[in-house]
Amino acid sequence: MSHEPYSVVELITAKRDGGTLSGEQVDWLIDAYVRGVVADEQMSALAMAVFFRGLEPAELARWTAAMIASGERLDFSGLSRPTADKHSTGGVGDKITLPLAPLVAACGVAVPQLSGRGLGHTGGTLDKLESIPGWRAELSNAEMMAQLESVGAVICAAGAGLAPADKKLYALRDVTGTVESIPLIASSIMSKKIAEGTGTLVLDVKVGSGAFMKSHEHADALARTMVGLGTDAGVRTVALLTDMSTPLGLTAGNALEVAESVEVLAGGGPADVVELTLALAREMLAGAGRDDVDPAEALADGRAMDVWKAMIRAQGGDPDAALPTARDTETITAEADGVLTRLDALAVGVAAWRLGAGRAAKHHTVQAAAGVELHAKPGDRVRGGQPLLTLHTNTPERFGPARESLAGAYEIADAPSEARRLILDRIS
Repeated sequence: MSHEPYSVVELITAKRDGGTLSGEQVDWLIDAYVRGVVADEQMSALAMAVFFRGLEPAELARWTAAMIASGERLDFSGLSRPTADKHSTGGVGDKITLPLAPLVAACGVAVPQLSGRGLGHTGGTLDKLESIPGWRAELSNAEMMAQLESVGAVICAAGAGLAPADKKLYALRDVTGTVESIPLIASSIMSKKIAEGTGTLVLDVKVGSGAFMKSHEHADALARTMVGLGTDAGVRTVALLTDMSTPLGLTAGNALEVAESVEVLAGGGPADVVELTLALAREMLAGAGRDDVDPAEALADGRAMDVWKAMIRAQGGDPDAALPTARDTETITAEADGVLTRLDALAVGVAAWRLGAGRAAKHHTVQAAAGVELHAKPGDRVRGGQPLLTLHTNTPERFGPARESLAGAYEIADAPSEARRLILDRIS
């Protein structure tokens, strides 16, 4: 029987009592967990200790490095152009990756966007794209490299080889109440992004009701932690704190958000989606040394749309095919004249999820056509009886639960409330 250098119980009690783990202890712990030497219940106890006691900066850096070391690292140095990537902490109506990747690629920077699926009220980028007929999310590393060279952008599922320790630990945190720990969130996101090998990383850290981080203070702490980890690992990293108190754009759902993204690429689309897409594009281009290019021009002249079509075709999709539409719709109207002062992002996200746009467990399927369409945004003047929201689903028995989640989610007043800025802060 092999002798392990450490006792996991001793590491758990050390962390529980506020101690600091050495670099060697952290390396062993993550590796032993992946090898199955450390059991799930032991790692659960340790995650809970970290949840309450935190990790010192050196511990966190080593923890992240050990997660990266558990798998492969991609290398884009052979590409003919620099790389930049964006990661969003997730929100409602957050379809920004869809127009952003082809836009940045149209400006001469390759975008390897490894994305995920949605869980709960936040939508997954892959779920959105899978509403396009024929499009596939799973690519080999060789296919990804070839597409980055030829098209300049790829949005696909992360391979099983990237940070496998994170996959295992993430599933455990999900069922043990240890998700909302800043060190564990930061190491989870950054281990995958650093292993992905991009040269520049822009983080979109959402703040507000529809976000993971409800308060500015927590979002700021998470952003600073992640920027520090990226910078220390040699990745040019910057974070924008952006508002998620109300949904982004006018849609929340899969096919609905794809249609809206295509509008943005065609030079239209909602002002907030365009604003955030351009702000993130400028950060990605600056990090990759291409701040001489104006992304607004690439949106206006159709170059970004050309890359979008090429990117969808390269992954088997038909960019010109009709998107799925829901069999049933139901409209919620304004009760009175006035100004829409509030439309809660979380409530809209939960409604879209209940209509079938999201999943409650990883193995559930999503409805491509389900979701919520907004006819007004906070600050807009509305008339009594005017449509506020349209609910879309193929299973009309879901309308009731969706309406329940929207009860009290919006307010109409005589006078407008103070407008919220979309981009709240920049951290580098």
